[in-house]
Amino acid sequence: MSDRVKYAFISNSDNLGAVLDPTLLSYFAKGDSPFLMEVTRRTEADKKGGHLATRKEDGRLLLREVAQCPDEDLDSFQDIERHQFFNTNNIWVNLEKLKGVMTASGGVLELPVIRNAKTVDPRDSSSTAIFQLEQAMGSAIECFDGAAAVNVPRSRFAPVKGTTDLFALRSDAYEVSEDGRVQLLASRKGSPPVIKFSSEYKLVDALENLGQPSLREAEVLEVNGPVKFAKGVVIKGRVTISNPSSEVKTVASGVYSDQVVSL
Repeated sequence: MSDRVKYAFISNSDNLGAVLDPTLLSYFAKGDSPFLMEVTRRTEADKKGGHLATRKEDGRLLLREVAQCPDEDLDSFQDIERHQFFNTNNIWVNLEKLKGVMTASGGVLELPVIRNAKTVDPRDSSSTAIFQLEQAMGSAIECFDGAAAVNVPRSRFAPVKGTTDLFALRSDAYEVSEDGRVQLLASRKGSPPVIKFSSEYKLVDALENLGQPSLREAEVLEVNGPVKFAKGVVIKGRVTISNPSSEVKTVASGVYSDQVVSL
């Protein structure tokens, strides 16, 4: 190309693990692929993440998102043993080959349109139902002959897509590496804590008074109803905390391990 730029690395701004890796760049360049998607092993925290499939008509890879999945197939979609890898949305593109594909298709990439069900007011699930029409960057993988995927370490994927992600990332289950990346502790072996919140915690401002327990050894933390964590709360294993009332109740300091707590 005239400006001597041949490769592009594209990622979501909310992925704190996405940094330019010279080793991956070298791998991409030597492989001569037009498009390379970074994927990583699915865990319980990634059941909704889009997975790769092969298109029968031409053998090309394609990306299948949960919003494209029929309700009757949802259990299969979320089976992390059947669909073991998901799209991190870290993408490597050969710009010369991208130009060729776009020229051949009239200057556009013909990406599938995804219909996402939403409500007008994200704080109110009973507000007017709408559809958000969108296209996924990763779905461009189906536009290229010879597109490929590479399995990368979990450290390449540390997203903040919702309050559950943010809550986990603020905890001691993560650390900041010397090069500035936010990553899981090595002791967690690539498996992040799974956080499940009731609707009270859908938006960020709801976290400000929630408090932050230790999640270093947590597998699943489920919080239902208005609560506040006191200092010194440690979560281990699978813990559910429920408050059926509308009054905020405090989770007292202490270790909670594989139990259900009713406040």
